[in-house]
Amino acid sequence: MNIVDFSKGLVPTIILDDQNGEVLMLAYMNQESYQKTLETGYTWFFSRSRNQLWNKGETSGHTQKVRKIWTDCDNDTLLIRVIQTGPACHTGKKSCFFNLIKEES
Repeated sequence: MNIVDFSKGLVPTIILDDQNGEVLMLAYMNQESYQKTLETGYTWFFSRSRNQLWNKGETSGHTQKVRKIWTDCDNDTLLIRVIQTGPACHTGKKSCFFNLIKEES
């Protein structure tokens, strides 16, 4: 059963580290990348800049083994917990979210 709503195109997908719940990255899925993720057990996304599917870690070896997948209340956003191998960010950082903008003291 496919409850994810792809009617408006790409679905934002938040990736969390299964060990500690840290947000690793945000990417987008279309119906095909979502199906490939379900079939293979590893994350697949749709690259807006390259206009093609990509398998996370295919060239770097920094793969994401899927542990759990949730959808939000509107079925138009995904949250995926993964076992991350190596850094999630293409810069070499563990997470793509390392640019602090504001911090309360």
